[in-house]
Amino acid sequence: MASSGGARAFQLRLNPLTGDSEWLVIDEAEDAPAAPTHHKQLLAATSYLDMLNDAARNRAYRRAIDATVTDPNSRVLDIGAGTGLLSMMAARALAAVGGEGRGTVSACEAYLPMGKLTRRVLRANGMENKVKLFHKRSDELTVGVELDSRADILVSEILDSELLGEGLIPTLQHAHDELLVKNLKTVPYRATTYGVLVESTFLWKMHDLHSSEATAQDGVWLTPRGTENILSVKLQQHAMQCDALEDEIRLLSEPFKVFEFDFWKRPDSHHETKIEIKATADGHAHAIISWWVLQLDSAGSVFYSTAPRWVRQSSGVDLPECANGIKDWCDHWKQCVWFIQGTGARAIRDQTLSLRVSHDQTSISYQLNMNDEVSNRRPNSNHLTLLPERVALYGDQDWRSVLISAVRNAMSERSSPTCIVADDSVFLALVVSSLSPSSKVIAMLPGLRDKGFNYLQAVTDANNLSMDRIKVIGRKASSLTMSDLEHEKVNLIVGEPFYHGSEGMLPWQNLRFWNERTLLESLLSEDVFIMPCKGILRICAMSLPDLWRSRCSLKDVEGFDHSVVNDSFGACGDMPGEQQGPCLPYYVWQSGYTKKLSKVYSLMDFDFSEPIHPCFGKTKIKFAYDGICHGFAVWIDWVLDNKSSTVISTGPESRYWKQGVQLLSRPVQVNPSNSSMHVEAHFDPDTAELSFQAKFVM
Repeated sequence: MASSGGARAFQLRLNPLTGDSEWLVIDEAEDAPAAPTHHKQLLAATSYLDMLNDAARNRAYRRAIDATVTDPNSRVLDIGAGTGLLSMMAARALAAVGGEGRGTVSACEAYLPMGKLTRRVLRANGMENKVKLFHKRSDELTVGVELDSRADILVSEILDSELLGEGLIPTLQHAHDELLVKNLKTVPYRATTYGVLVESTFLWKMHDLHSSEATAQDGVWLTPRGTENILSVKLQQHAMQCDALEDEIRLLSEPFKVFEFDFWKRPDSHHETKIEIKATADGHAHAIISWWVLQLDSAGSVFYSTAPRWVRQSSGVDLPECANGIKDWCDHWKQCVWFIQGTGARAIRDQTLSLRVSHDQTSISYQLNMNDEVSNRRPNSNHLTLLPERVALYGDQDWRSVLISAVRNAMSERSSPTCIVADDSVFLALVVSSLSPSSKVIAMLPGLRDKGFNYLQAVTDANNLSMDRIKVIGRKASSLTMSDLEHEKVNLIVGEPFYHGSEGMLPWQNLRFWNERTLLESLLSEDVFIMPCKGILRICAMSLPDLWRSRCSLKDVEGFDHSVVNDSFGACGDMPGEQQGPCLPYYVWQSGYTKKLSKVYSLMDFDFSEPIHPCFGKTKIKFAYDGICHGFAVWIDWVLDNKSSTVISTGPESRYWKQGVQLLSRPVQVNPSNSSMHVEAHFDPDTAELSFQAKFVM
């Protein structure tokens, strides 16, 4: 019953080394050629595998669907089918009550690469004639065309960490208006969002850049007085693994209920409420950490919660927990952090704070008042928004000091430097201009573009600079000409490196700096100084049991065979031919339980004095600790000077950057006395890929 047709879909793929994009063609037809490697990497980078390894989620949905599908004439609709797991659960439940041939199960999955896998899973489980699948969005379905009649049971899982970000509200609105009967049943039945006020220096530094700069006292102001919010995090909830913050937060309130969303009735597009919160301790509220709880059945016996562990353990409030009270670490649903602007809101024990909360169709926002005084300050119209980790980095006194010193040393032998800032670093544009009154600074800002120009124009006066000193190009290095440089060759190239929009990518994809430097070859003087001078690929063997569990290969998922998706999802463990999944980006410090099993080794050097070229490296890792090795973390350390005395590391010890994590084909028990691992790595600048091969010696 899978829908037929030869549809095609197009997906945009970014080449991180060039900044160029290309369209990938995805054929719906079953006999289409096998997906190339980069198609598989697109699916491997999604949360599907982690979600299907979430046993608590799967178990809760199964129990709720079995309890809900009790009428043999039921007409079930699954919106956002994924692999078809919920559709198959519904079809099985329908058959169990004698509904085979009487009731129906219809499913839609708009993402075509996923939809092709859905059909394979249905066929592998003998369900291809029991679930009618459409490669369409739910708002493209019509009763009387795709659907024979309105559905009386809705099953869905269109939730993100914030709850609303995947379009839950508009999807439910359309479904209630066009696809569902009035008195229907739904799985889930209800979602409730919760929050708690916390004090945390770490979270404070992730949004209050102005206070950090005041402490640094280095003369460079990204947030000058009077424009404190001109560079800030976006006023939204930010997904984060808050279990990792357990030792760095103080709870200033009990958990409080925010919103309830009933799936069985049409939701409102907008709603606002006021919550009175009693402070449980003195302190400064720097953030609101939020999560949600699903009630999956109408009877209120099946729940799933994304609450952080420390809330469940320490709270005096009775919060619903997962089915059977068991939940493994997972990465597909995190908690969310809403930053309270400035230095936070003062909390006094037993005093009431007033919180105004509103939601639109895709997000929830907060405004914390004390005695009705608004503590949130809206940013200026020309402000620049960056991720919390980058805001924290720009406020890090040690990082700023190292970078400023390196630039000062590089400029000491150049009386009138012509400098190109080859990335999106507004910080370096200001630093170079302030250190040399006679410098000419060309800021490429290929990602920030006009936003970067408007921002620099707004802050130069406060830094005692003139925009006449900084020329913003706002395009790629390949388009730069000698006329842009006023016919003077470049004798200084700098970068952090940082490319706006690439923060979630693998560490070596910032080697775009190397590619940009190569494109500028004809414009460089013979004595050009390049900072950083080189990158060093570092590696450390790790025990990563939680991450491994979330990425391991699938077999039986609540009674349904999912082994056909393992290759496409980049699963690890029990794969043919010792096949390993792709290297993926993670904040290692947020990846559940982790343990280093070796010291840090150098695996490969990238020499930026040379044009970009393929690289090869290898090393032997000797294990320093007993444990189970699940893989290794890799990152790049940036060497800022020719003497290799100034290095900025992006490894797990720093929480501002993601590392690459390569999981092995199978876990290996290791010990220092007789275990080692040989690792080889190949870098291909044409594909922007870095591949690894690991071999154990026991």
